[in-house]
Order: sequence, then structure tokens, then C-alpha cells
Amino acid sequence: MRVLVVGAAGQLGHDVAAQFAGSGHDVVAARRQELDVSQRDQVLGAIGAIRPDTVVNCAAYTAVDACEADAERAYEVNAWAVRHLAEAARRFDAHLCHISTDYVFSGEKAEPYHEWDRTDPRSVYGASKLEGEKEAGLAATIVRTSWLCGRHGSNIVGTVLRLAAEDGPLRFVSDQRGSPSFTADVAAVIQRLCVDRRPGLYHVTNQGDVSWHEFAREIMASADHDPDRVEPIATADLQPQRPAARPANSVLENRALALAGLDLLPHFREPLKRLVADLLN
Repeated sequence: MRVLVVGAAGQLGHDVAAQFAGSGHDVVAARRQELDVSQRDQVLGAIGAIRPDTVVNCAAYTAVDACEADAERAYEVNAWAVRHLAEAARRFDAHLCHISTDYVFSGEKAEPYHEWDRTDPRSVYGASKLEGEKEAGLAATIVRTSWLCGRHGSNIVGTVLRLAAEDGPLRFVSDQRGSPSFTADVAAVIQRLCVDRRPGLYHVTNQGDVSWHEFAREIMASADHDPDRVEPIATADLQPQRPAARPANSVLENRALALAGLDLLPHFREPLKRLVADLLN
């Protein structure tokens, strides 16, 4: 296939492009400097010229707290731009795969969220991403994922390893729970869904769930640091307080993948060990 990856400079976009290229597909990896998805003419022109079989939209405004102060920008990138991509995909017969987030949920449910649970975002970021899902349309593949970690870009694994090299304790919240997801693993599932042109909504995360505090301890242990240096803190005690609300429960059940008979991703400890080794070498 010919595949256009939008938002290819991000940690997931980078690994999605690498996954398709490594499997022999013809990949066009577009960064924002090369394709501003909020501009309709650019989107129609690029997809009309490239004529991809699949468009994977990894572009997003993911600065969760900044979205609270700049809602217009959040909706422009996370929702309005998806309208352009969906229009171009229909016009040029391309399959659209759009990446979404656990932030579309309130986080108040006691159990993991599955694909048919009611959405109820509590932040501008989550609300704008939910509208992006709607703009993608019924024919698109929508992949919700959470707590992304990868070799390229900023994430908690790199942050913990950097802090571990300094003196003193590390403090991470213990009352937010989620499913760590590793970009190389998620990219492989995205490729499978796109090759099959499977429409609809899929939760795609690595198995296992932890709090941020527990995850930081796992990272420390994987790097042969003392996990007891990581101390718990409540979200309400963070100073300064974060502008955007975080879901207390971000755990995503991969129910649609299981119903489709597709393999679930391995437990997060497996890719965590590999990523820590890569980052330390």
C-alpha cells in the first residue's frame, strides 16, 4: 500500500511510519512543516497528489493543560483538521485511521472502559478529541490509546530516567490509573487494522494497568534503580495545580480487538524493559 502518515514527527507517528516502511509499504511521512492538517486546501492538495491507500492521522494538539487556555487551537487541530482528512479520504478513496485518547472518558467508572461505554470528557483536550472521532466518520478506523511511551518524543519513561540520575525522591500521583501503551506495539496493530480496512472504534493498549506512582516504580526497577525513591502524591496535592482535569481511571479494555479475534498486545512490562534498555544505551 501507499500510506500517508500525518503527524509523523511525534512519537507514535514516527513508529507508525517505521512499522509500515519495515513491512514493505510505500510510506510518505508528513510533519507539520510539510502538511498543516488544519488547512483544507493543503490537505486536499496533498492527498490528491499522493493518492494514498491509507491515511493515518497521528497529528494532534496534545498539550493537555495548554488546551484549556487555547480551546480554539485545540479544536482546530483535534477536530476541524479531521474533517478535512475525512473529506479528502472520501474524495480520493483512501482509508482513514484516526488516533484518539482515553481523555474522552470522565474517569469515574470503577472498571476499565470498553468501546461502547458512554463518553464524557472533562477537559478541552478530551472534548476536542471526541469531536475529532465524530469528524472521522463511520468508515474510518478510530484507535483510542493511552499513556503512550516510545523511543522518540517526550514521555514518562524518559522523564523518570532523567530524574533518577539526580538526587532526591521522585513524586508521582497514586490516584490516577491507566494502561501504559508502547508506540512500537500500538503501531503494529494500527498497520493490521489499516491493511484490513476495518472500520469502527478500537481500544489499543498494552495489557496491565498501574497508577503513575506504580509505573514510575516499574521504570526505576527496569533501570536497576531503587524503586523506593518514588513517593506517592495525591492529584489534589500537586503544586501548582494542573489546569486540565485528568481521568482518575484511564484503563481501556481492548474489547473490540478481542471480539475481532485479533491478538492483544503483551503486558506493558515486556516493552518497558526493551525501551529502558534502548534509552540507556
